Amino acid sequence: MFTTRLMPTRFLRLSLLADAAASGATGLLLAAGADALAAPFGLPAPLLRGVGLFFLPWAALVAWLGLAAAPPCNAVRLVVWLNLAWVAESGLGIALLGPTTLGTAFIAVQAAAVLGLAIAQAAALRQAKRAEALA
Repeated sequence: MFTTRLMPTRFLRLSLLADAAASGATGLLLAAGADALAAPFGLPAPLLRGVGLFFLPWAALVAWLGLAAAPPCNAVRLVVWLNLAWVAESGLGIALLGPTTLGTAFIAVQAAAVLGLAIAQAAALRQAKRAEALA
């Protein structure tokens, strides 16, 4: 499934590493600050902590792809699709969980950032595939 590898461009590396850094920072914030953020966000602390703990291995995986000499093309594509799924799930979270205004803003801002990263990663993946085809 992940056998086709590609030579990453600088753009692809940067988009993956930016995702890893943002995911890691958000993961640490939510995991460590869940109790303090629960009331202002209007969300349960266990949910915030769980999301934060999910982000940490995700950040490690995306960083590994960003640093890999030749990351699997389908793994990068999967990152793009999972990021897009996260954006959709963030919208559902706002609708179903009823966070406070601050919680809604936090979810919306991180979803917008993830969407931007997914768009950048998809464009960078296309660029890397084109560069490889021309080589």
